[in-house]
Amino acid sequence: MILFVAAAAAVALAVAGVVRLVYGGQVPPPPDVSQRETDSSADHSSEPASQLDSAPKAPPYDFSQPAPASEAVDNRYFDDAAFVGDSRTDGFMLYSGVGTGKNLTSNGLSIFTLSEKKAFTVEGETYTLLEALALEEYGKVYLSLGVNELGIYKDKSFYSSYSAAIDQIRLVQPGAVIYIQGLIPVNEAQVEEHNGNKYNLSNDHLRVYNDLMRQVAEEKQVVYLDLYSEFADENGSLPEGLSRDGVHLTKEPCQRWLEYLKTHTVDFDALYPDGPPVVELPEPEGPEISTADGSEPG
Repeated sequence: MILFVAAAAAVALAVAGVVRLVYGGQVPPPPDVSQRETDSSADHSSEPASQLDSAPKAPPYDFSQPAPASEAVDNRYFDDAAFVGDSRTDGFMLYSGVGTGKNLTSNGLSIFTLSEKKAFTVEGETYTLLEALALEEYGKVYLSLGVNELGIYKDKSFYSSYSAAIDQIRLVQPGAVIYIQGLIPVNEAQVEEHNGNKYNLSNDHLRVYNDLMRQVAEEKQVVYLDLYSEFADENGSLPEGLSRDGVHLTKEPCQRWLEYLKTHTVDFDALYPDGPPVVELPEPEGPEISTADGSEPG
């Protein structure tokens, strides 16, 4: 045992001598524990940042599809909304119970004359829809137009007029979520009974218009609301009992319409995380140039 202790002591002395030799006869300093802790904490602190950088982003909104169902909002959501439409939308404002939002409706309002017909009077002044819309700032604009155009079979003009309307609305309301509301079907039998269907309304043409509006929504990157599917029966018609004339809705379906809007909302930032699309309006044509005798210059 004595020999073992002596041998261990000798080994310790030998190691100490080597260490002193390496460090010039000085005892090496103890390791810097604080520095080690700092380095360790720095390594850990960098991890959350890298994790945040690599966190998956929310998928972009799919403008080719109708708005998906969302958590229900209350009526205060519509405080900064403008409801643009014809007599159908006017009925919605009266009977749905929404109780807020700006009523920018006019009987007979048409997408074809939106920028021409002075259908709105504000403080004694008359305005077109687009002029009236520019008088205040809105967070949402709900469009419901097309029923008055059903008997006019100018589908290309309907499409181009709707596209132009979106651009013009976006110019005057750049921070608003624009909702295109698909047309709720009509009940053709009731329309025929009410007025002989003198305006030639049909659900076949209504579905064509809905497809065109859905195309506009995708191309212009605005929200499409599929109200048609919410109301159409198995024959693609407005069920009996929801209207007195086959077109305008009674109170219960107007309330149902509101519930649909409350459960199909989209935030502006979710739609446009990098900013809304830039509106590119066609350049105005220059004045015609002619010579004194009326011939073309050349």
